[in-house]
Amino acid sequence: MWAILRDPCDENVIRSRSSAEGCTKSRGRWVLAATILASGMAFIDGTVVNVALPALQTNLNATAVDVQWVIEAYALFLSALLLVGGSLGDHYGRRRIFLIGIGVFALASAACGFAASIQQLIMARAIQGFGAALLVPGSLAIISNSFSESERGRAIGTWSGFSAITTGAGPVLGGWLIEHVSWRAVFFINVPIAVVVVLISLRHVGESSNEEKTKVDWIGAVLAALGLGALVYGLIESSQLGFGDRTVIIFLGVAAVLLVVFGAFETRVSDPMLPFTLFRSRLFTGTNLLTFLLYAALGGTLFFLPMNLIQIQRYGATAAGAALLPFILLMFALSPWSGGLVARYGARLPLIVGPLVAACGFALFLRPEIGGNYWTNFFPPVAVLGLGMAISVAPLTTVVMSSVSQTHAGVASGVNNAVARTAGLVAIAVFGIIMLHVFKGGLDQRTANFSSEVVQSVKAQSNRLAAVKIPANQDPNTQRLLSRAVDESFVSGFRAVMLTGALLAVASGLTAAILIRTPSRT
Repeated sequence: MWAILRDPCDENVIRSRSSAEGCTKSRGRWVLAATILASGMAFIDGTVVNVALPALQTNLNATAVDVQWVIEAYALFLSALLLVGGSLGDHYGRRRIFLIGIGVFALASAACGFAASIQQLIMARAIQGFGAALLVPGSLAIISNSFSESERGRAIGTWSGFSAITTGAGPVLGGWLIEHVSWRAVFFINVPIAVVVVLISLRHVGESSNEEKTKVDWIGAVLAALGLGALVYGLIESSQLGFGDRTVIIFLGVAAVLLVVFGAFETRVSDPMLPFTLFRSRLFTGTNLLTFLLYAALGGTLFFLPMNLIQIQRYGATAAGAALLPFILLMFALSPWSGGLVARYGARLPLIVGPLVAACGFALFLRPEIGGNYWTNFFPPVAVLGLGMAISVAPLTTVVMSSVSQTHAGVASGVNNAVARTAGLVAIAVFGIIMLHVFKGGLDQRTANFSSEVVQSVKAQSNRLAAVKIPANQDPNTQRLLSRAVDESFVSGFRAVMLTGALLAVASGLTAAILIRTPSRT
């Protein structure tokens, strides 16, 4: 998904872990530098790639399904292996696994930059996701084990502040690189950052691990990855082949079996990757369902926004990257205020109101047509969506941490973080079905009066969405009308996607109203 904000509970993953006695002030700065740069590398990659998708369609002749896999391959391995990545650090050494993650991520980033085809890029992105699954929990664990309890709050604040700056600057920097250098530079930029992180870590970051060694749940991780992979493949292919296709049916059936086996296995293993006992808490279950619905809405809708801005509204990549800056700035500026809402009203009311405000933001995306001013067309929905998410995130984190005992707080944070990432993974596949269905239907209607030769040429490319190439052998007026038909069909699909996002956000608010019961003051 377009990672315009960090997934929930990142800070609380740090807070909930046991820490060391602390480090010297100078060493602490180096530890923060390493973890901020490492996290920033992952955040920049998440924010930038979506802006690069239209360029990938043009330069690598990619279809809409291809660019979905560019995002999904990364998200699949990150979502499925995130929890086991943290366990590996606890078991084999946090710095060691962190450095391995950095190395894998950097090599995969270079492979992405050198990719000669969309298939090579997708494979490299999958490896990059594996590296991120080791890197992300490792950076949080290193902060936890490098600062004492009294210093940890300031360290988390510093990490969060720089992460917010990185998240905001990433799309703008990526857009500039795409416009003035190449889409390949978006991936190559990770390599020098990774080298700096490795050098700092080897010199200034100490090694740590759990004294009580627990087993790494490799079987659970493999079952989760295979199950989610089969599910996503079946959903994405169904957008082209239909749900009645034998291949789609087989993959969806295999996904169902694997995910059921995964659930059964996790209830029987002594050290599960995903402890289902946590879901005995109605509050924890409700919070994670809310998280899934809200982050599915966010990930699924914002996947298509840069395509709209660049291919339909004719924004430059830099302008498209900057379009969501109001969202990020609102999230950053209103976080303290949102935390105050929890203290004053409890978590339940903000978790009802926040998603409903976000739903209004998604609904406002139904207004823009083709052309028009950013400040009247896209700024209002971006701002309202940012307000809704700002109201939601702090209460969401609070409820997750209070829904289980303190001894399970770290695991609960990790599970909620993984749920948010999995939501985006599944949503991009599902929203892609909606977009392609509406786009193809609209294109059929709008090209009905053209010659059969033109219709066949356009239909054969319909899985490219707005990147459909208009036949060059047609007269200028026909080309203009065909281009308009493609643009209008994409806008229709975009509206259907945003409407679905609004409905999911409303459902997350209703989930809070039904399942979340907390005291009036927290």
